[in-house]
Amino acid sequence: MARITASVFTSHVPAIGAAIDLGKTADPYWQPVFKGYEFSKQWMKENRPDVIFLVYNDHASAFSLEMIPTFAIGTAAQFNPADEGWGPRPVPVVIGHPELASHIAQSVIQDDFDLTIVNRMDVDHGLTVPLSLMCGQPSAWPCPVIPFAVNVVQYPAPSGRRCFQLGKAIRRAVESFDADLNVQIWGTGGMSHQLQGPRAGLINKEWDNRFLDRLVSDPEALSLVPHIEYVREAGSEGIELVMWLIARGAMRDVARGPAPRVLHRFYHVPASNTAVGHLILEDS
Repeated sequence: MARITASVFTSHVPAIGAAIDLGKTADPYWQPVFKGYEFSKQWMKENRPDVIFLVYNDHASAFSLEMIPTFAIGTAAQFNPADEGWGPRPVPVVIGHPELASHIAQSVIQDDFDLTIVNRMDVDHGLTVPLSLMCGQPSAWPCPVIPFAVNVVQYPAPSGRRCFQLGKAIRRAVESFDADLNVQIWGTGGMSHQLQGPRAGLINKEWDNRFLDRLVSDPEALSLVPHIEYVREAGSEGIELVMWLIARGAMRDVARGPAPRVLHRFYHVPASNTAVGHLILEDS
């Protein structure tokens, strides 16, 4: 059967993608950020999965205010990098895994979660920046990727508890797929940041690091944190962190398995007026 072997959590700051694309990774401002991913890039080379299930949020590239699915799974054979106003990022086309994606959609919908099935969409920095951070600048991404878009842009966003429970359903779906596949699940977005209003530029280091602590040690309780706390403590865009709960809910310890191993943890500010958080958990 297929199995989820690890979860990866990372911010997807668009300026990080620009720094990579423009060759600025060694600049003094950006060097500390990319140094925090050196372990991760080597780990990816040594632990290449067969498929990545990547949870992210679209930034008005595939969806607009005219149509906003709460949860959308990409079932296409490939996904092109989106033009976000200054042309697509110069990164490889994302190759999908239609068979596993369709199976997950079938299983999760029958498990009482409503998904929007998307057979054609472009993917923006929310998906491509994490791939660049973990994989560098290859001519092709190392494996197929299933995009899973979550609405954390326009309220109402899904609750942390809903996301956590969805992660459990995704794990059940993966484990019922009749193929020997090594699957990683990635949760992206966050950490604390606010892009507009009087609190623009807000960063809450203490809250961010407590979130990382709880994500590892007590994800069930963390899933009960209400939206208002994310907004108050982590800024209006801090709500993106509920997407990390999907990836965490898919780990084996949540289903009474052994605790995952913390392979890497990294936190840095600032990166374009946001906090960068990163964590790799490996199932025992």
